[in-house]
Amino acid sequence: MAEIKDPENTIILETTKGKVVIQLLPQVAPEHVARIKELAREKAYDGVVFHRVIQDFMAQTGDVAYGKKGSETFNPGRAGMGGSAKPDLKAEFSATPHVRGTCSMARSQNPNSANSQFFICFTDAPWLNKQYSVWGQVIEGMDNVDKIKRGEPVSDPDSIVSLRVAADV
Repeated sequence: MAEIKDPENTIILETTKGKVVIQLLPQVAPEHVARIKELAREKAYDGVVFHRVIQDFMAQTGDVAYGKKGSETFNPGRAGMGGSAKPDLKAEFSATPHVRGTCSMARSQNPNSANSQFFICFTDAPWLNKQYSVWGQVIEGMDNVDKIKRGEPVSDPDSIVSLRVAADV
């Protein structure tokens, strides 16, 4: 396993395809990093499906309202339309580029609508630069991200088994 230099700003994402280690970027998007850590500590992401996975682009997950398997609000047909009960976040756009392994917040057309959903880039996606809030970078396990089942929507999707702040593990 990669050495974790800053466990408070690293998350361990266990997926149905294996482990992914993500370095958080609080210097780039402090409010988005705080939200990811807050939801991780509430175990809000556990069981959430990867509802939108596009070959050569990205894997999207994080709909804790409609995408959480086993919850009473789970609705595969609506996965991707929800967020969390927390307020939407103000955009934190930066010069940090969207490259392979970048973790960034999903949002609607409104730049200040990111909430809990996020995506991991399979490949460089420069057209997203300065349009979405980058909050992390995969430092280990991109091979597992690459194995996530594709689809829009995904039938029988892969999911997050657990998402934890490394300091808490």
